[in-house]
Amino acid sequence: MQFDFPFIVSAMKEMVKTIPLTLMMAVLPIVFGFLVALGNIIVRIFRIKGLVACSRFYVSFFRSTPAILHIMLIYLGIPPVADQVSSFFHLGWSANEIPVSMFVIMALSLTAGAYLTEIIRSGILAMDTGQVEAAYSIGLTYSQTFRRVILPQALMVSIPNFTNLGIGFLHTTSIAAIVAVPEITGTATIVASDNYAFLEAFIGAAIIYWVLTLILESANGVLERKAARFQGGTL
Repeated sequence: MQFDFPFIVSAMKEMVKTIPLTLMMAVLPIVFGFLVALGNIIVRIFRIKGLVACSRFYVSFFRSTPAILHIMLIYLGIPPVADQVSSFFHLGWSANEIPVSMFVIMALSLTAGAYLTEIIRSGILAMDTGQVEAAYSIGLTYSQTFRRVILPQALMVSIPNFTNLGIGFLHTTSIAAIVAVPEITGTATIVASDNYAFLEAFIGAAIIYWVLTLILESANGVLERKAARFQGGTL
């Protein structure tokens, strides 16, 4: 078998076109997942009766099962429910009109929410309790202390973990190919199938993921330095 170097370049040209979709499926779940995690943290800290157990179950389930199952559960489970709701309320639309990538984003958002809950919680636990006591001493309430002192510092401490999660989700988007979403890996498979050059296509995909990961790691370094200056520390 002859290795086709030029095909790597031509395959990468096709895969580069899917980078925006890939990044959207990596970034939006973290954004939505952060909102879910924030809700979970509030439930845990303020111990809202009836919701603490639900929060713990949610985090345990989504951290204990693979993301590919989350995607399949949402992809196979939501459309029938959506069609039933549409039929009941005479909305006149079908779940077939929803882009498949939206189901992937929905599933990964729930996955991200579970992991971000633990990341933020560990950041809060790592805080110096003296700062909380100082906030109380100047008259801040618990909710004000949480909003102005605890949460901002927990987020800054957690920047490396956020970056690692972002890189992980960038790579996790590759499993969206199983539901025919044409992201980087899905496009690599299509291009490879058309030309019977799977090795070359996947080498091209690996190069693209590698470059994107290096960019994220560089951004993490910038954020960490800014966070250190804000906290008055050094890295």
